[in-house]
Amino acid sequence: MPLWSDQVPARVPSDPLDGDTEADVVVVGAGLTGLWTAYYLLEADPSLDVLLVEAHEAGFGASGRNGGWCSALLPVSGDELAHRHGRDSARAMRAAMRDTVVEVGGVAAAEQIDCGFAFGGTVTLARNRPQLERVAEGVAADARWEDESHLLDAEAVAEHVRATDVIGGSYTPDCARIQPLQLVRGLLEVVLSRGARLVEGTRALRLSPRAVVTDHGIVRARWVVRATEAWSAQLPGYRRDVAPVYSHMVATEPLPPEVWAEIGLDRAQTFTDARNLIVYGQRTTDDRLAFGGRGAPYHLGSSIEPAYDQVRSAAVHLERALVDLFPVLEHAEVTHHWGGPLGVPRDWHPSVGLDVETGIAWAGGYVGDGVSLTNLAGRTLADLLTGADSELVRLPWVGHRSPAWEPEPVRWAGITAARRATAWADRTESRTGHPSRLSDLVNHVLGR
Repeated sequence: MPLWSDQVPARVPSDPLDGDTEADVVVVGAGLTGLWTAYYLLEADPSLDVLLVEAHEAGFGASGRNGGWCSALLPVSGDELAHRHGRDSARAMRAAMRDTVVEVGGVAAAEQIDCGFAFGGTVTLARNRPQLERVAEGVAADARWEDESHLLDAEAVAEHVRATDVIGGSYTPDCARIQPLQLVRGLLEVVLSRGARLVEGTRALRLSPRAVVTDHGIVRARWVVRATEAWSAQLPGYRRDVAPVYSHMVATEPLPPEVWAEIGLDRAQTFTDARNLIVYGQRTTDDRLAFGGRGAPYHLGSSIEPAYDQVRSAAVHLERALVDLFPVLEHAEVTHHWGGPLGVPRDWHPSVGLDVETGIAWAGGYVGDGVSLTNLAGRTLADLLTGADSELVRLPWVGHRSPAWEPEPVRWAGITAARRATAWADRTESRTGHPSRLSDLVNHVLGR
């Protein structure tokens, strides 16, 4: 079970859908995208009848399992946005991401949602020469798009976090630590209090123009919102839109003050390092260290199963990586291990949009950067559905269509080879101190 689930009270699930019904807007998926969409729709027009349809329970997917970073990160870089959409559009998207971190914190404060929101920023560690080169390139790229980030030497990094073998790094203030499931629960309470309806245990079988067919009845609505992220791959018509790629996390027992004195993170900073196979961590509100990473296997046919959430080899890998970073944790008990799928589009480009002819709107493809993007998506979808002429509806991710993933087994072979090559690149760089060409090849093949 995720740590986050153990930190919130149990709730009684809402009843499933009871036969056919109607609504102004039906939102498929009661994660953060769906909840933010309902929140901003009801803020714009409190008279709207908004129905959230959830296959499991609110926050079941990545929204309630993620690493708790509310950041300005995007899976597609500012330079790539400029190449695809132009410099002005790229600059607008980067500014919107920075503003979104502030917006989430503002809503949490205004609605009295106690989700541990703390503006601690992110420190990125460089532990070998190739990593330091990537960090420096990232800081230079940030400057081109008016993102605040600072190149740090090893001594300056240690003011934030003290890990082994650090030779430098960077810091950006544009990230907050949160408890993600508490954010879900708080938003859910607010939208329900404002008239939204929720049905849980109700699986959408097909999204059709102005209607959603579920296993408990048909919902007819003017607007249909697909907010299913990785689970989009299980819907007819969307099976190759995203690949469900798993990420896993571990969490330690609460750590005593003397351990935190050795590690740092005393201002709720989040942290990562510049390896190719992403890792991420935070100091939780109850003084645990929660640490996650990519690299779990992709499953043939975009399969999503509960058994994939608990893979012992993934936990062992993360525990070893954590102790390698912080040897003081060698004897700390790891109390939680969990995982879940995130949605990866073929070009790593998230998107949000509305097909006016069919009435079907969508948002997703966050590639693990979803906590902030879900909020930006919710605001943008609310503007699209209500016809508001805002700056949000002109951002470059609006209406973007990613190419479909290759059919199986080519998809499985490509993603698996990329995962293995990325891990090999990290081992090579750590051993030789020289950049691996494999990482560049992987990025090219995956369209990153």
